[in-house]
Amino acid sequence: MNAADRFRAAIEAGDFDAAVREFTDDIVFHSPVKFTPFTGIGTVSALFRVLGRTFEEFRYVGALAGRGQQGDGGPEVETHMLHFRTLVNGKKIEGIDLIQLDDDDRITTFTVMIRPMSALATVSEAIYAGLVADGVVTAS
Repeated sequence: MNAADRFRAAIEAGDFDAAVREFTDDIVFHSPVKFTPFTGIGTVSALFRVLGRTFEEFRYVGALAGRGQQGDGGPEVETHMLHFRTLVNGKKIEGIDLIQLDDDDRITTFTVMIRPMSALATVSEAIYAGLVADGVVTAS
């Protein structure tokens, strides 16, 4: 079982602490709504606490594995795609988690893509409200 499998199992069990333990300390999290990624285990852990409260009936419905280029011109690394479905504020959300591993079998890069655009707006608003409530970001 690799880090992506352990991450999935932890999320499906509702154990966000175990899921986050699969991340490297310098994890890079690419949000579907923010150009600049979230970086570092502290920030990404806080984000996952909010995700855990925001997503309802979250479930993974598919998975693919292979290799892919990391970053812009980086090396080819082990890459996993987890297809998910969930609800946020009653709206159906579909997306993928694109997970890349390092040579030590730890998650170094995590990219989320969500569809449709109206669902992305719903998720964005809900996550932002959660981050503000937790004091991770200040309200604008």
